[in-house]
Amino acid sequence: MSKMGKVLVAMSGGIDSTVSALILHNQGYEVVGITMKTWDYASSGGGKKETGCCNLDSFNDARMAAVEHGFPHYVLDIREEFGGFVIENFIEEYVAGRTPNPCVLCNTHIKWAALLKRADALGCDFIATGHYVKVREENERFVLSKARDLTKDQSYVLWGLGQECLSRSIYPLGDMLKTEVRQLALDMGYEDLSKKAESYEICFVPDNDYRGVLKRNVNGLEERVNGGNFVLTDGTIVGKHKGYPFYTIGQRKGLEIAFGKPMFVTHIQPESNTVVLGEAHELEASEMMVKGINMVKYATLPASMEAVTKIRYRDPGTESIITPMDGGAHVLFNHSVNSIAPGQSAVFYEGDDVVGGGVIHKSMGGKY
Repeated sequence: MSKMGKVLVAMSGGIDSTVSALILHNQGYEVVGITMKTWDYASSGGGKKETGCCNLDSFNDARMAAVEHGFPHYVLDIREEFGGFVIENFIEEYVAGRTPNPCVLCNTHIKWAALLKRADALGCDFIATGHYVKVREENERFVLSKARDLTKDQSYVLWGLGQECLSRSIYPLGDMLKTEVRQLALDMGYEDLSKKAESYEICFVPDNDYRGVLKRNVNGLEERVNGGNFVLTDGTIVGKHKGYPFYTIGQRKGLEIAFGKPMFVTHIQPESNTVVLGEAHELEASEMMVKGINMVKYATLPASMEAVTKIRYRDPGTESIITPMDGGAHVLFNHSVNSIAPGQSAVFYEGDDVVGGGVIHKSMGGKY
């Protein structure tokens, strides 16, 4: 048994997870590699060559790295849990007029739970992934914080992890730049891996066509929602749309209606199959409600606190006041933010530390 401990490393076959496994192996940990099969790309209707993690080439790449360095590797089939929870939620959210973030849901409820369960079965002390984040212990809490490489930071998608997960998680890339990871892969003899393209697609949404996923999985959806009204914020009907689930807050392209000026989806009303359009300034809001709060840095949310709130992955964040309210939190921004989308994640930061996060319930103010 290694003095460093035994660690179960999630290996997708990509550069980040492979380098993470090899770093821990070289540091003296007893490494066990595991690749999670979440989805069958071949059955998902994609038209392009697969670039995601759930394919045979990726499995083989992960296994080969393990074999070459003398540690075991397993494939864990979690398609049933994944499909029954993540995909069903994804569909339900769009049908409810919201814009889900399935990767957050998968990380929180599926992948880390599966890793911990298998880690316990294999006698592993820790779990590790190739995510660009940091974890430290402070004031009897395990605190998630931003990675050194802010262009790759993934703390936004891990806000839902509980203290048990964080207490046993290792993130070897938290203090590394992506360029350094690529160079390390090259130095280790993985030239092809160092040049491997990254996939940003949701694994079960091939070609980024989420509308196709909805059409294939909801019987009669198109017939039920086709032909609803496009309206302006004053209620004026300006055209017909193809169904409210096929639109998202902030969308400009694909409306197939001409105004002579830029118009955007500002609200979605599933109960009346209505899509509200407006100008850019009508996407702005200064308040929102957030539900399903998970606290990270602190055990509870204070009566009121200042934090920087991010409302999407690439959002730089906005200074705000967070107040507990109605089983969630009320967020008052210091200035208006653009395109608050119910269903997306809101993550609260103090400096680089994740205070906590939740799911956006609604923006505040305005007619709708």
